[in-house]
Formats: sequence, C-alpha cells, structure tokens
Amino acid sequence: MVQITFINKPVTLVGKEVKVGDRAPEFTVLANDMSPVSLKDSAGKVRLIASVPSLDTGVCDAETRRFNEEVAGLGGDVAFYTVSVDLPFAQKRWCAAAGIEGVHTVSDHRELSFGENYGVYMQENRLLARAVFVIDRNDTVTYVEYVPEGTSHPNYEAAIDAVKEALAK
Repeated sequence: MVQITFINKPVTLVGKEVKVGDRAPEFTVLANDMSPVSLKDSAGKVRLIASVPSLDTGVCDAETRRFNEEVAGLGGDVAFYTVSVDLPFAQKRWCAAAGIEGVHTVSDHRELSFGENYGVYMQENRLLARAVFVIDRNDTVTYVEYVPEGTSHPNYEAAIDAVKEALAK
C-alpha cells in the first residue's frame, strides 16, 4: 500500500494501487470543453499521465511545463495528460496563460474516476496525489511513481526514459 504525505502530513489514498505490469485501468475525466475523455481515446499511443493536486501551484505548473517540453520532442505517438480536480475552465485558463498546447489537461472533479482507479485520490482534501504513469500502446502500465511528498517533484528523467522505452517496443 502506497503511503504519501501532503505538506508533510500523512494522507489516505482511496483506490487501488497501480503497479508496473497491470492493465491500465479505464477512467472518465473531462476535457477543457467539458467533453468526456477516457483511456481508450488515446488507444495505440504511449501515454504519459501525470496526476497533480492543482495546476495553480508552483510544482504542478513546473511539472506540467517540463513534461510538455520533453514530450514535444518525442513525436505524435505520445499522448500526455495532466489530471487534476481543477475545474475544466480553470485548466483552460491555465493552458492559455502558460502558452501550452501539447498537454491534455483533464479534470477529475466530477467523478474522481481517475483518482480512485489509479489510487491517487487524497480523501482528506479531495485532491489528487502527485503521481506519474506510463502506459504502452497495449494498455499495459510500464512505469509508476507515487511521489512520496505531494509538494515534491517527480523523477522526470525516469518517466521520460520509460516513455522512450515504450516507444521503442
């Protein structure tokens, strides 16, 4: 069972821990235009999915920008999603202000489908824990990082290496 802290306080994660080798759980989240988005919408691509507490924080902002920049150079076979419980309107505003176009910011505010299916829903504050998942073209999870402290950065290099490895298969 994954144990993490958020602002140095232990939190309860709701849902099942996802592990390397698992079939990627399905989810339904909302795009910035309120349309539903699911895992199957990016079928056949390698997926980099970062769950973050809120795009309106420094670490989440920096993380999304960094992954967006890294993924941009990997070609069209990679789909990059940042999932948070921020409202779709706020995510759209953030993307416009940041000048970011490659990332799909998606909201889990309605159903917490992603949060529960990937074991990142923090019960105490109704936010998503910081985690990174890489899913290959066959919907197999090839990389998982549940960041131990929610205000810390993930291991960018390891995640991008996992994306490159999945692309090479």
